[in-house]
Amino acid sequence: MAEQDHYSVLLGEAVELLLQDKDGFYIDGTFGRGGHSGEIVKALGSGGRLLAIDKDPAAIAVAEQRFGAEPRFEIAHASFADMQALVQDRGRMDQVDGVLLDLGVSSPQLDEAQRGFSFMQDGPLDMRMDSSAGMTAEQWLNTAKEQEIAQVLKDFGEERFAKRIARAIVRERGAKTINRTLQLANIVAEANPAWEKGKNPATRSFQAIRIYINNELGDLQTALEQSLAVLKPGGRLVVISFHSLEDRMVKRFIRRQEKGAPLPAGLPVTEDQLGKTMRSIGRAVKAGAEELSENVRSRSAVLRAAEKL
Repeated sequence: MAEQDHYSVLLGEAVELLLQDKDGFYIDGTFGRGGHSGEIVKALGSGGRLLAIDKDPAAIAVAEQRFGAEPRFEIAHASFADMQALVQDRGRMDQVDGVLLDLGVSSPQLDEAQRGFSFMQDGPLDMRMDSSAGMTAEQWLNTAKEQEIAQVLKDFGEERFAKRIARAIVRERGAKTINRTLQLANIVAEANPAWEKGKNPATRSFQAIRIYINNELGDLQTALEQSLAVLKPGGRLVVISFHSLEDRMVKRFIRRQEKGAPLPAGLPVTEDQLGKTMRSIGRAVKAGAEELSENVRSRSAVLRAAEKL
């Protein structure tokens, strides 16, 4: 799949839930290769505006090439965890009509071996979303303590054999620096005694290391909280997640906002005093049969939406 043909998962559903006012101000927290941004801009009126955000310098280059002449569009090279500061700088606090977060790794990032995300193609062990800053997977794997590696694999990859794999990584790096993706994939495969049917044995470990290197869950928690500050009443948060850790975090965040402040049972309070901040919109949305047949990566996608009260 060419970079220009990157498939945006749940595209129609996400944009339909997000856009309430064609002349509103929206945020696409993960520009990627512009699939969602393109649809949002297409649907905007002359007064509408879209601020897109991405960590990846390659995504910024695509955005500038595709939308450089579009007056309703702006791109920021940052993390979506910087959303509140970006909105404040533009004098738009409490004025945002919708925030879209399409989580995970884009197809071009996975498909380009040089980025180091893929366990199917050989490339340098990088794994940084922002290739211009931060520690690479290679640097971390060759210096971290065995216990720390095991904890990351367990917490972020839900890897049953985290300790065995961490031990194998430390043993192997003692003989030779671990600096290639297929080298790591082979170490993990050999240390994994029970391969899951239909799943590469390196899947969970690569996911865990990528999440850790990019602080994905920490950034997501920050972005969810900041979305409340930037959204106007009636503004919507739409999130597409690709694994259970992300989806669980989004689901719990929305549920917590719906319930309001935790108070002792039986305390006589009114609805207003509970401090509810959001209401969920419909049920979780998953890809339909047609989309699944076109893009296998959409099988794990879950979309959740909520509206600020």
